[in-house]
Amino acid sequence: MTRPVSLFTGQWADLSLETLAKRAKSFGYDALELACWGDHFDVAHALDEADYCKRHWELLSDCGVRSFALSNHLVGQAVCDRIDERHQTILPEAIWGDGDPEGVRQRAAAEMVRTARASRKFFDAAPDDVKGVLAKTGRTVVNGFTGSSIWHLLYSFPPVTPAMIEEGYADFGRRWKPILDAFAEQDVCFALEVHPTEIAFDIATTRRALAAVGGHARFGFNFDPSHLAYQNVSVVGFLREFGARVFNVHVKDVWWSDEPTAIGVFGGHADFGDPERAWDFRSPGRGRIDFEAIIRELNRVGYAGPLSVEWEDPGMDREHGATAAAAFVRRIDFPPSDRAFDAAFGD
Repeated sequence: MTRPVSLFTGQWADLSLETLAKRAKSFGYDALELACWGDHFDVAHALDEADYCKRHWELLSDCGVRSFALSNHLVGQAVCDRIDERHQTILPEAIWGDGDPEGVRQRAAAEMVRTARASRKFFDAAPDDVKGVLAKTGRTVVNGFTGSSIWHLLYSFPPVTPAMIEEGYADFGRRWKPILDAFAEQDVCFALEVHPTEIAFDIATTRRALAAVGGHARFGFNFDPSHLAYQNVSVVGFLREFGARVFNVHVKDVWWSDEPTAIGVFGGHADFGDPERAWDFRSPGRGRIDFEAIIRELNRVGYAGPLSVEWEDPGMDREHGATAAAAFVRRIDFPPSDRAFDAAFGD
């Protein structure tokens, strides 16, 4: 099993797609996981311009890279969130509109439906080798966030009633089931990045999110161990329970302290990189994630999609880090065995 090594472009949106694609190739990547912001992938252009997708593939091919997934985290976040001024900084002007919270949520939901349509059109125009990889995985994927109307209720004081939490999951189900149905119409899957601030942020909340959408076949996960490990959530346990619904994998590392620190797990309203933090993201291989255990479990569940580096490390130059990360991912990935190691004794 040879999995493509991809770079998620979300943290590189300050660079044009052409510039980033050329650099990613030089860093050692096979592909880009294209974010739907910056100029990396434009949903409206993909839907409205007859040759947009063709030109996009030509640009990627000229730079020597491919793409196996799109990501629309920023718009997805607004579907369920309690909207405030922060969202204006991450949303397209057309989605923000007049800022009325319910209007923002409805426009964000409509944009996610459009993203499914744009993804179908983009990957239908893909070169044959890309289609071959997608055929192995059995799916076309858009990664993203869902937002949450109940994240602010995380710490239960003043006391939070069970009904308040149930309503949060019901709200998620009401808003996302029609989106997922639209994804199904396009033969596209949505992969939630399980993550603090989302409706699912650990194993228990992932179970509840799945139940809220009735186990919808088009709802799965973008597995990123860095968002689980510092919470003391089992990353291998997540894969064992939800492995069949892991539609994409982000390779990102995280460090956490074994000693008490001035800033705890909630982050202390401090910026990433603050030396007093109890945890921080690290370039792959520089934190505490056991990636070999992850690869073994991905092999067990038959994951054949890309390993996509989401590069975040506040203490390292990003081009140095991204280059080292590509080499690290190639080094840790390995195919499963096709025979029992002691089978030779019976020959």
